[in-house]
Amino acid sequence: MPTIVHFDIAADDTARAKAFYETLFDWNFTSTPGFPDFYLIETKGQDGSPGVGGGLGLRGEPSQRITNYIGVASVDAYCEKVEILGGRVIQSKMPVPGWGYLAVCMDTEGNAFGLWQEEKKG
Repeated sequence: MPTIVHFDIAADDTARAKAFYETLFDWNFTSTPGFPDFYLIETKGQDGSPGVGGGLGLRGEPSQRITNYIGVASVDAYCEKVEILGGRVIQSKMPVPGWGYLAVCMDTEGNAFGLWQEEKKG
């Protein structure tokens, strides 16, 4: 069953946002080679178990906010379902080299969400 597998936080100042979330939630941030101004985020549950991972990067558009990504087997198939059900694909499928594929959609209520397809290794 598809579930949230990743979240992205959009920031105007990544250093400021990183310091905010590190201090507020004690999240761990790691630089990502090849992706300047982007950090991977490690979270933990209340019991210390691994939580959903995320990312922090520069805001692309003024309206961009936190986006939750739902893991799916095929971004293409789910983009088609989104449109059949009355939603919109607002960012078509794009590769994230070495990681997978993503797309960003809008539901019938105006909420943005992402689709994430992990790249099959080996």
